[in-house]
Amino acid sequence: MKYLLQFGIITAICFVSELLHILIPLPVPASVYGLVILFLLLLTGSLKVSQIEDVSAFFMAILPVLFVSPSVSLITSADLIMENLLALIMMMGISTIVVIVVTGRVSQGMIRRKQKKEKTENAE
Repeated sequence: MKYLLQFGIITAICFVSELLHILIPLPVPASVYGLVILFLLLLTGSLKVSQIEDVSAFFMAILPVLFVSPSVSLITSADLIMENLLALIMMMGISTIVVIVVTGRVSQGMIRRKQKKEKTENAE
């Protein structure tokens, strides 16, 4: 019964996220809405980790199986991938560089902010 309740909670969050995806005219995937909802529920304490922990662990255990079908689809699309290989490599390279730069800048900003906060606390 515990597993059904935990699965029901996760399913309800997924359902609400699908509704938001339909109702809000933004190019945001429903899974992102679901992650935000789950994060907010956990952050506010409305949902405790223990209320979804067991089913979440199960989903994490079967996660590799969920990637089998997309991997097979990649194999069947090998010709299409080869036609666009240079463009794909360029996109991956550029996006990787952008992610590294943005992550570094955000991290540096957070570190500077924390140091500034510590300096003002120590000065008082």
